[in-house]
Amino acid sequence: MSGLPAIRHWVFDMDGTLTVAVHDFQRIKRELAIPPDDDILSHLAALPAEVAAAKHDWLLAHERTLAEQAQAAPGAVALVRALHAAGCRLGILTRNARELAQVTLQAIGVGDMFAPDDIIGRDEAEPKPSPAGLDYFVDRWQAVPARMVMVGDHRFDLECGRAAGTRTLLVNTPGNPWPGMACWHLADCGQVQAAWEGKQMSA
Repeated sequence: MSGLPAIRHWVFDMDGTLTVAVHDFQRIKRELAIPPDDDILSHLAALPAEVAAAKHDWLLAHERTLAEQAQAAPGAVALVRALHAAGCRLGILTRNARELAQVTLQAIGVGDMFAPDDIIGRDEAEPKPSPAGLDYFVDRWQAVPARMVMVGDHRFDLECGRAAGTRTLLVNTPGNPWPGMACWHLADCGQVQAAWEGKQMSA
């Protein structure tokens, strides 16, 4: 996989990327009286503060339950540990809350792979598809964007990476529904590790 072994800075989406996707977003929208076609976080951000606060509280409690029960996506733990062992910088950029990201990472067994300041949630930076979170990592790590990759399972991850000038890697998304937006499209994190290690060994 041309270029993948040169990447030393890896930023991962969490839900659906490092974990098995379990969020029922339509149920969440029904519970919070959000129109089916609206983005949840954008909708909440536009509400009056007191209304938004109550809905954010419900969302946080719901997501905490999911975080505590999180299961690793295929190949995710092995990939993260291999990259960490090779000295790569690792970050999390999620539309979830940072505190729940930490709960999730502990639940799947990689909590020790990410420094607290390398976990960015919806309250630390404008949520994806904004590039703000990736811009934070570029600055924090003093990284060249073209040698950083945003790994995710959703269009927002790809849009975020492209806006920040990083490479983009789509996983856990059969059929590549957003052609031309991902630099690489692989079935899961296990395939990512196989491609990365294969090129590493032949380099």
